[in-house]
Amino acid sequence: MTVTELVSYEDALTTYDPVMGLEVHVELGTKTKMFCGCSTSLGADANSQTCPTCLGMPGSLPVVNAVGVESAVKIGLALNCSIAEWCRFARKNYFYPDMPKNFQTSQYDEPIAFDGYLDVQLEDGEIFRVEIERAHMEEDTGKSTHVGGATGRIHGASHSLLDYNRAGIPLIEIVTKPIQGAGERAPEVAKAYVAELRELIKALGVSEARMEMGQMRCDVNLSLRPKGVEKFGTRSETKNVNSLRSVERAARFEIQRHAAVLSSGGTIVQETRHFHEEDGSTTPGRIKEEAEDYRYFPEPDLVPVAPSREWVEELRKGLPELPRVRRNRLREEWGVSEHDMQSILNAGAVDLIVATTEAGADSAAARKWWMGELARRANEDGTDLAALAITPEQVARVAALVAEGSLNDKLARQTIEGVLAGEGDPDTVVEKRGLKVVSDEGALGKAVDEAIESNAAIADKIRGGKVAAAGALVGAVMKATRGQADAARVRELILEKLGVEG
Repeated sequence: MTVTELVSYEDALTTYDPVMGLEVHVELGTKTKMFCGCSTSLGADANSQTCPTCLGMPGSLPVVNAVGVESAVKIGLALNCSIAEWCRFARKNYFYPDMPKNFQTSQYDEPIAFDGYLDVQLEDGEIFRVEIERAHMEEDTGKSTHVGGATGRIHGASHSLLDYNRAGIPLIEIVTKPIQGAGERAPEVAKAYVAELRELIKALGVSEARMEMGQMRCDVNLSLRPKGVEKFGTRSETKNVNSLRSVERAARFEIQRHAAVLSSGGTIVQETRHFHEEDGSTTPGRIKEEAEDYRYFPEPDLVPVAPSREWVEELRKGLPELPRVRRNRLREEWGVSEHDMQSILNAGAVDLIVATTEAGADSAAARKWWMGELARRANEDGTDLAALAITPEQVARVAALVAEGSLNDKLARQTIEGVLAGEGDPDTVVEKRGLKVVSDEGALGKAVDEAIESNAAIADKIRGGKVAAAGALVGAVMKATRGQADAARVRELILEKLGVEG
């Protein structure tokens, strides 16, 4: 089915209710793999970080990574989950080239964390609770590179290359319960949930959760059911979606695609789907297995994991300030409304503003530059604020130059423009472009005298009591000084020279 055959989103939601399930895989930031001592560092030569255990060689035995277990417990606690007193690993059996053992060591019916929830805030401030089914430990697969095709996928490729460096890296899979009741906001809920989860994971320090690098990826399960019907429809699973925007787009596309199939009398196939960034569409992958197809059975080479209650409580006490609590604290400290804080959150500016204040800027100045000039430029470039070629430290320096009177707002914008263009740090840009405010009283006085002389009629109006007309003379001086004068000081000089009280 092509994009042009989709049912409109509004029509789809008139007839059907969406039900979602989100499975998020988080690659833990451990130094070694989940069941062996191989390094997890990036950038190594292909297949150079492997051993008999992660390659599944006969006779090799796994050992559980203790930091991986600790990270799993922290994630479970932060998600308001119950932590199992006793749980086991299982073998998930399937043949796939990027899994050298032909089974994945995972957890099946005994996850380490279960029955939790995460409250997420939507763009209008509404809180939506997403219930968590489970969070379990497992290992990642290797990386396949398909060569010779036009799309980089296996279809049409002449051969494939396999790199097992990633095979065995610790993963935590976080699975939601069916998300119902979101209606037309289902795609927004999906995006907000993954965004909140990413912030939580980063706050815990267990992963950098960089979606663009595959450290966090989302499988979007979606089905539709006719309005008023209780039974869930057949689901599709869009695999490995790796950006917040794409999670939202994938959910929206699948709602429209499912509705088109069902409305035409067709049947939804339970399958995996591939997401395409270029147009937001999905295409079929493979028929989706049921749990019994994986022939799960307890992993015989690993002992059960039994976190003591004392240890769990110790980890609970050591949890950092979680994202929503932190945002509420910052909102109060900054003295902004909930609406303004939501705008800052939506722009992805919270951490940038915090880092800018930590670099010495006033919080109001930090918000002004990130949510004003820099947000405008990010919007023009179609990129995220964090992707702009300027650091919080550089923004803090611009704010300091304004505060000390070396720059005015116009010159500060030009300075930011230079930094973004790669001309150097703020001080270098100011020096190269000659942007400092004209502070020499003699030079300013001369410019003011020339403006008064050239605009005698306006000067007479000001002498006659129309002080507001001073704005025109201020503008003339600013033009003459290429915007490098302090406008407030210029106005003071104009009124002084004309003998008028401010």
